[in-house]
Amino acid sequence: MGTLEVTIYVSSCGVCFFFLSFLFNLFTKLWRTPIRIQSMMRSQGIQGPAYKFYYGNTREIINMATNDFSNPKKISHQNVFPTVVPHIYSWVNLYGMSYLSWHGPEAHLVITEPNLVKEIFNNKDGAFPKPEAEEYVKKLLGDGIVTTRGEKWFNLRKISNHAFHADCLKGMISAMIASVEMMLGRWKRGGDKEIDAFQEFKLLTSEIISRTAFGSSYLEGQHIFDMLMSIAVIINRNKYKIRIPGISNLVRSADDVESEKLENGIRDSIINMTKRREEAAKSSDGYGSDFLGLLLKAHHEDNSDSRISVEDLIDECKTFYVAGHETTSSSLTWTLLLLAMHTDWQDKARNEVIELFGLQNPTPDDLPRLKIMHMIINEALRLYPPVVNIPRQVKRQVRLGKLMLPENMIIEIPVLAVHHNPQIWGEDVHVFKPERFAEGVAKATNNNIGAYLPFGLGPRGCVGSNFAVTETKIALSMILQHYELRLSPTYVHLPVPLLTMCPQYGLQIMLQPLHRG
Repeated sequence: MGTLEVTIYVSSCGVCFFFLSFLFNLFTKLWRTPIRIQSMMRSQGIQGPAYKFYYGNTREIINMATNDFSNPKKISHQNVFPTVVPHIYSWVNLYGMSYLSWHGPEAHLVITEPNLVKEIFNNKDGAFPKPEAEEYVKKLLGDGIVTTRGEKWFNLRKISNHAFHADCLKGMISAMIASVEMMLGRWKRGGDKEIDAFQEFKLLTSEIISRTAFGSSYLEGQHIFDMLMSIAVIINRNKYKIRIPGISNLVRSADDVESEKLENGIRDSIINMTKRREEAAKSSDGYGSDFLGLLLKAHHEDNSDSRISVEDLIDECKTFYVAGHETTSSSLTWTLLLLAMHTDWQDKARNEVIELFGLQNPTPDDLPRLKIMHMIINEALRLYPPVVNIPRQVKRQVRLGKLMLPENMIIEIPVLAVHHNPQIWGEDVHVFKPERFAEGVAKATNNNIGAYLPFGLGPRGCVGSNFAVTETKIALSMILQHYELRLSPTYVHLPVPLLTMCPQYGLQIMLQPLHRG
């Protein structure tokens, strides 16, 4: 055998070995490992829909969602859980409060028991970190505080904690009030008695974020918002698509191309915004005290250990734009729906607002005294939480309660399932009952700390929760000072999960101006 033949033979053997190795690894990932995990969990009493080769349970999930999202529901809070996450509703009832399902070959353990939820969130040795963000989510949020882990998360969290400190938050209230005044002025000029509150609140929260965090108007940041929302649509479209390991990355889809283009456009816009602020800082005392100013200060920090990169700065801006906008517009929307449906509580809230503020704008010192308003917001966040599902990853083989979990398993905590569980909240779980929270969350949950999760729990709980609640209180107070609210007969009740829980067809509200003598 000549040298050429030997070379060809060796190369052929190498190719065959590589190909066989690839097939073996693929078979292990797509079949052997899922079957092993399924058997391991069943031996511990955890049941669930059976694993199906390659797709897992995604086709079943898509079919259930398609059927539910295409059918408007009777206006009832009882329909929220089965409508928004029909697969979780069905499988919790079939398999119990914890069960195993499959996103392709990836094992997802769904946990709804408050004691286990508390254990996951309060874990201090890093056994349950946030999972690695999917590719499209990375394009939306980058490697910011929502997605990152470890030391980098700790540094970014310090900046956010400072930005949302009570004193800083007080300084943002005037900008929040000015934004609500703009919205109310628009309603007055419009002359229409019916509004789409969901669209109005999307605009309002965008304006508030622009003013409080970036020292600009919504119009200046509108292009960034539009591009971020376009990526959000792509994320939702690809939520249950399964990619073949090692192959899918070689083939670029139209969504891959579009999302990359959007990501670059967002980056360029934020860079331009920061350059304008840096230029303005040359003739002033600093970068400003808002969120962008704090990020720029950290970016130009002399101490390299505390300094953040340009990419960190961009990712934090994207995170604040998305998280601050989506969660608050969702919670405002559903709270207004509940006030329009339950006019007795609307009257109670209005009376409290008038008693505290009269017809004047809310004041920072009096906002914490809105006890009835706070109860209403808490109950709205229970029935209609903005984030319906919180994921965690099992970093290494670990014990959770009585269960032994394998490494790399994904844990899902479906907030809706926990918030709508009659075993936790009682048989009136689907009734709008703000008085549950008259003595605080602990009393409302019978000290089940893992039973109320609108902003997560533990050290990675939402850093902007006080910002969101303050914004909601101000907007609702000022609306109630000027209008009585009624649900329009054109409203179609269909809550759906996008980035947050949203009304599929908007929220049509009839406005009746209050005539004061």
